[in-house]
Amino acid sequence: MRRLERTHIASMTGYTPGEQPREPGIVKLNTNENPFPPSPGVFEALRDFDAASLQKYPEPDCRSLRQAIAAELQIAEAEVVVTNGGDELLRMVFTTFCAPDSCVLSTEPTYSLYPVLAALHQCKFVGVSLDQGRGLPSALPGQVRDLAPSLVLIVNPHAPTGRLFPLQALHDLACAVPGVLLIDEAYVDFVAPKQEHNSLALIAEHPNVILLRTFSKGYALAGLRLGFGLGNEALIAPMATKVRDSYNVDGIAQALGLAAWQDQAHKAKNTARIRAERERVRAALIAEGFEVPESHANFVHATPPAGVFAQNLFADLKSKGVLVRYFAHPGDALRITIGSEAENDAMLGALRG
Repeated sequence: MRRLERTHIASMTGYTPGEQPREPGIVKLNTNENPFPPSPGVFEALRDFDAASLQKYPEPDCRSLRQAIAAELQIAEAEVVVTNGGDELLRMVFTTFCAPDSCVLSTEPTYSLYPVLAALHQCKFVGVSLDQGRGLPSALPGQVRDLAPSLVLIVNPHAPTGRLFPLQALHDLACAVPGVLLIDEAYVDFVAPKQEHNSLALIAEHPNVILLRTFSKGYALAGLRLGFGLGNEALIAPMATKVRDSYNVDGIAQALGLAAWQDQAHKAKNTARIRAERERVRAALIAEGFEVPESHANFVHATPPAGVFAQNLFADLKSKGVLVRYFAHPGDALRITIGSEAENDAMLGALRG
């Protein structure tokens, strides 16, 4: 049969999601989901949701949720756009700011959806390797000036390493980027308060910076598909008024997202529990001979001891009912999501056994 899709789509590779097992009893530590339930307010909002309201379209611009986000973060409502997951925001950014044949730059490794979106929009994707310490290379601003990308994408805290790039490095990068700098903060809720990491100053100082946030991780709502973007009104407006899908966030997601957002205390308690488990798991892995750098996300990046291969460990864990992610780069390593106390114990026991 003759292929009817556009040539560049026929030749590209699509995004591959993490394995979602159907069988019961699997310890699932491969997709960075939150192991603990969302706010009790979410359950109440779901119970009280008026199903009859589904006859009508939801708020087209998610105004109630946008207002709540803006008030909590002390920014203007016009600096917030709510999206169907963080991935919709990424698509909107590509569609709005990246012309065909333009350059899109990120680190190597990075979120695997970025090169897929670049191919989909017929952009040239350039990956720049992290430095030996897994930080942003000092030469990156100069490379950005030379390549003049229309979009630079930085995951911070970084995936899959968990590294937290300093705000000064991002400030320097924003000054060098001629187009848009998107800082993907999907994991920012897991940064310890003692780090005093507050990236909101970047959108105040740089009219070309967009911050991506999500309800999937810290708010434990990965199944809801809800995210939002923060940035200068001049960046947000064309996405919100021209590129965004009509009624892009359904009424149930808006109601449950608002309930989750209004319970910041639950999110803080939840993420503190994950941080404590993250440090316990990291210490246990180090005691077993793994190299595990400090992580600021809800996962750890673990390189096995000399003579032990991560790909073999990945297969062995899977055979024992424990799913993690294998990464050939950087190094030969496992990315292990921080689960519940019981899930983490099961993973560590499987590694030792």
